[in-house]
Amino acid sequence: MDNSTNLTDSFLVDKYVKGCEKSLELLINKHKFKIYNFIYSKVLNKDNAEDLFQETFIKVIRTLKRGVYNEEGKFLPWVMRIAHNLVIDFFRKNKRFPSFDKNESYDVFQLIQDDNPSAERILIDRQILNDLQKIIIKLPEDQKEVLDMRLYKEMSFKEISEITGVSINTALGRMRYAIINLRKLITENNITLSA
Repeated sequence: MDNSTNLTDSFLVDKYVKGCEKSLELLINKHKFKIYNFIYSKVLNKDNAEDLFQETFIKVIRTLKRGVYNEEGKFLPWVMRIAHNLVIDFFRKNKRFPSFDKNESYDVFQLIQDDNPSAERILIDRQILNDLQKIIIKLPEDQKEVLDMRLYKEMSFKEISEITGVSINTALGRMRYAIINLRKLITENNITLSA
């Protein structure tokens, strides 16, 4: 099970439920960056974020052990929902919800957010992604490999160095050169990365 990046969440959940403790470790390692950063972005405190991260996985473990998990193929969104609910509970317990004075400067629209992108934003994002994919193809293979592992598979440079068989400094150097080359290619191809 060393090649955990190729294992699906469903496969790892199934193995864990059947008694393979290592599968849970692989699941946590696979998603910890995204889940922890989500929690931290809400509570803005390292200790609280770490506590909530641990609470999240305690709930995950209890649910899996009871055999009531049934969100096949949607493990990460399910865990994120657990984390989100724990963050809300955290603020409720600590009475840390934002409060507002009833004065003329109070604006209800400050609280309302629409996180759904507009059709125009979706089209622009698609075009930017399309343009980026075209220039990433032009990078040398070793730079493309590191870029893919770091950005799309969210691997650490230590993991990248172990998988590619190079030192961490070499992996960092390849990433640096990939970014430098991408900047050159963006300029040469007249690509705009923002709307």
